[in-house]
Amino acid sequence: MAEEATGNAQQATPQLTFTEAAAAKLREVIAGYPRPVAGLRLQIVGRSNGEFQHVLSLVEQGQEQPGDAKVEVSGLSVYVEGRNMPYLDNVTVDYHYKGPNVSGLEFANPNPLWLDERAQRIQDLFDESINPSIAAHGGWVSLLAVEGDTAYVELGGGCVGCGMADVTLKQGIEVAIKDAVPSIKRVVDQTDHASGTNPYYKPSKK
Repeated sequence: MAEEATGNAQQATPQLTFTEAAAAKLREVIAGYPRPVAGLRLQIVGRSNGEFQHVLSLVEQGQEQPGDAKVEVSGLSVYVEGRNMPYLDNVTVDYHYKGPNVSGLEFANPNPLWLDERAQRIQDLFDESINPSIAAHGGWVSLLAVEGDTAYVELGGGCVGCGMADVTLKQGIEVAIKDAVPSIKRVVDQTDHASGTNPYYKPSKK
């Protein structure tokens, strides 16, 4: 048996379902956390090969993000990422033990990868052309959102902190996006390059 979240009728608050196994495990994790916890945060951190990459993380009290939607599921407070709210509706979270240091959480998401046809075209470009190319350097690029004439992207793997990342973005990725979707005029990199620990190319010291 699974339990569902109750939504806010004034907003299209996402409906979530946690299986009993998932809810029990998450309550156990929260109970063992050393600091006060406001709840959990459900996010989409990437899309590739027709699938979402989800993250469910702890939110300490006072660290709630503006724009998130708060729902209650199985006695747990869950903050649903505002940017991806339409893509997190009707997600089911399950849990199976897979060994130590493995989350064991499984996500079933019935939503299309993108509701915007332009975003889907960019996603196809990344999956079929760009990511297979930069995979040789241990990197990848994710599309975060398309808003107006702007595409927001994030680099990952060896591209994070890479000294060549700006060249790759400006001369490769951005050009390819604009060719595939002419209505896109700007490509904004939202990568935290300072967090890169093992880039393929070492950035120069600043």
